[in-house]
This record gives sequence, structure tokens and C-alpha cells, in this order.
Amino acid sequence: MPQARVRFAPSPTGYLHVGGARTAIFNWLFAKRHGGIFILRIEDTDLERSSEPMVRAILDGMAWLGMAPDEGPFHQSEARARHVGDADRLLRGGHAYRCFCDPESIRAERAEAEKAGKPYAYPRRCLALSEEESGRRAAAGIPFAVRFRVPDGPIEWNDLVHGPTSFAGVSVEDFVLLRSDGSPTYMLSVVSDDIAMEITHVIRGDDHISNTPKQILLYRALDREPPAFAHLPLILGEDKKRLSKRHGAMSVLEYRDLGYLPDAMFNFLALLGWSPGDDRQKLDRSELIESFDLSGVGRSGAVFDLKKLEWLNGQYLTSTPTEALVPEIVPRLAAAGLWREEYLGARREWFLAVLRLLQPRSRTLEDFVTDGLPFLDPSDDLAYDPDAEKKHLKGDGLAPSIAALRERFASMSSWTKEPLEEALRAVAAERGVSAGKLIHPVRLAVTGKGVSPGLFEVLELLGKDRVISRVDRLLERLKNANTAA
Repeated sequence: MPQARVRFAPSPTGYLHVGGARTAIFNWLFAKRHGGIFILRIEDTDLERSSEPMVRAILDGMAWLGMAPDEGPFHQSEARARHVGDADRLLRGGHAYRCFCDPESIRAERAEAEKAGKPYAYPRRCLALSEEESGRRAAAGIPFAVRFRVPDGPIEWNDLVHGPTSFAGVSVEDFVLLRSDGSPTYMLSVVSDDIAMEITHVIRGDDHISNTPKQILLYRALDREPPAFAHLPLILGEDKKRLSKRHGAMSVLEYRDLGYLPDAMFNFLALLGWSPGDDRQKLDRSELIESFDLSGVGRSGAVFDLKKLEWLNGQYLTSTPTEALVPEIVPRLAAAGLWREEYLGARREWFLAVLRLLQPRSRTLEDFVTDGLPFLDPSDDLAYDPDAEKKHLKGDGLAPSIAALRERFASMSSWTKEPLEEALRAVAAERGVSAGKLIHPVRLAVTGKGVSPGLFEVLELLGKDRVISRVDRLLERLKNANTAA
């Protein structure tokens, strides 16, 4: 086939949300798979709703996901003269006609039909005007829109996702190409631009499928063969309803701010509605490009599973070299007041060891902040998780056992995980309790949490002085609790 040329054409009336990002990814993968061209076109003809900050946000979102366009970004509003010229060409060729009907009257007719529960289509009043009468009214300065004259007969195409698809011509009303103020509509502009950019494949969401018959008619009326169309399944929430904010329909940059990695987000969105044909879930970009084919796109809605995204992000965090995560983690630690320059200076190796300990358990970059708190907060006055405290700080023999362990720790000359574990297990045996009866309270004392990475690795990294200080605080707490009782 000729070189594939695809486009992602967002409207700058909002941020780059997950649905738009998924569409962009499918277009990007298709272009890369076929050695084609990926074009970015900003469809900003709705000047009242479009804004430059939204354009910037879309570009930033695409840059974060690592999708630089091969051509563009182009702004649709800059091609207005060509759009209007195509409308005039359709008018001269008899494929369109002037409509002098008052837009307010048509809106009222449409509203009345909707109120009655009936479909509405423009009744072609102005199509009955003779060419002379239409020209006379236009010359007199009477405002008019330009409508496309929809021919009879079926409108058919072979959708690359849904297969053979057909709309009856009678179900498509004569749609507006130019408004009465002379501005082109989306329907005209998108076809004019796709022709000018020599787009070979239009890959977009199912919500655009009703536009396709109109656009196919426009291509043919402009003497151009339509591109191939592929309509992607909608993204659904876990309740199988259309994705909304409550399901996770946020800007991709919000996911960045929440601590997700761009490669993980890209991987996750690529699998929303498409399968490589096997059970693989974690695919790097080269694997995605090599495997991508529109035949793998499903026809039913794709469920946005936030837990799967968290799991996949955790896989990427674990497999990423620790040093590569540092630039992402440092600003988050700084924002939380936990950053010190010595962590990349004299204490660099210790800091990296802390990050390596946290990596396998982290699901987002923010986890390095919350789970890193026991190591990076200079205070030993940690808040205890109330549920863990209730569960593990009980029993009359706990305080004496913790006190005995504290003394054993204080006497140790080698502060590494193996002798630390041996010491705890020895004290437990001497006290006639299971090791868990000491492990859980000590974990709570040194981390404030009921769960953490391996306790003895935590103790080693915290260092002897901080561990003794935090265990002393636990003993004081147990003493006060017994006194109060």
C-alpha cells in the first residue's frame, strides 16, 4: 500500500485525557508499524472554546508519553481559506446549496421534535429554491448557510475494526458546511484537511462513527477516494458504563502528577481495546510496534482497570534502574520536606539502598515518599498506624520482651541484617514467644506501619542509633499504657 499517513486531531477545548491519548497511541503505533507518518493536527475551528493553554497541555501530554509527531502540529484554523474554497466548489458542482432558513427557527423545530420524541431532519426547504432565486437572495445580502445535498442510497465502507458497515442515505440529513457567518463546520474542515494531508487511514473512537457516512460523501463529492476507517471501542469504567471522571477519566498529566511512569501509561493505554494476540501485559515500545495490528482491536468496550494500571506501573518501577528513578523521586521528596542534598552527596549509596529496598513494593512514585518517610524524616516521633497498634501492641509480656531485645540490640557490634535477625530470634526463644511477637511491634516502632519491606533490611538501613531511639519510644508508650490501665 502507499505510505501510511495517519493523524491525531484533538480539539483544544480540554486537556489530553486517557481516551484521546489512547487514540493518539493507536495512530502512532500504526504509523511506526508500517513505516508511515504520524501527523498532529489541532482542530481549533471552534474559536470560542479553543484556548492556547489547552494546546500547550495537549502537546505536553503527548511529549510526556513520548509521541513526537512526524509532521505538525498544524492548526486547522489556519486553513480556513481552503475550507471555504472547498465549500464553494461543492456549491458550484451541485453537491451543496444555500440555506436561508433562520438558524433560531431550525433550533426551535429541532427542540420541538425532540420534545415530542421524534427524530428531526432539516426538511430541505431551500433545496426547492431555483438557482436564480438563490443567487438573487445571496446578492441581496440575505445571510445563508451552505448545506451538503445528501444523495439517496446506502453509504457503505469496510471498517477495519467493525467490518462491513452501512448507513441509509435517508437517515442522514443535509448537513451544514458553512455557517451563516461564513465559518466552516467541523465536518467540512476535517475532510478538507485530510485530503490536503493525504491521510490514508482514519483511526478514531466509536463516537465518531456517525460522522463517517457524511465524510465519505464529502470525499466523493470532492473527487477523492475516502481513506480507510477504523473505529476504536469506547473506554468503559469497571461498571461497564462510559468512562467518566469517577472511573479515572483524567488528563494524562494528572496521572504523571500521581506518580505514574510514561512508559507504563503508554503500555496500559495501548492494551485498552487491543491485544497482541497472547497473554503479554508488559511490552516495551519496540514490542508494541512490532505486534500492533488493527486486527487485534476488539469491537466491544475496553474496561479502564485502575488496579491493573497500578500493577503495571509497579512492574515498570521495579525493572527501572534505581539511578534512573532519582530525577523523578527527588522533586517529590523535596515537596514533602524530606529531601537533603547529602542524599546525592556523602550519603548517596545509603539513599540508593533505601530506594532499592522500596522499589519492589512501590506502585507509584508517590510510594517512595510515603514509604520513605521512616528513613528520610529526621524525627523519630513517628505516628503509629492505629489498626496495627491495636493488633500488635498487646499482652502483658510484651514490654519485658521488647526491653530484652532493646538491650541485645544495644550490645551488638555488627549492625547488618543477618546478625540482627539472629538476635531477635534468640531473644524470642529465650522469652518463650514466637519471633512474630517481636517482629510486628518492632516494625511498628521503627516505621509506624503494620507492613514494610523486610524488617531486618529496614533495621540495617536505619542504623543502630535510630532503631534504639525508636524502640525506646515504643517502651515508653507501653509503659504509659500499662500505667493508665
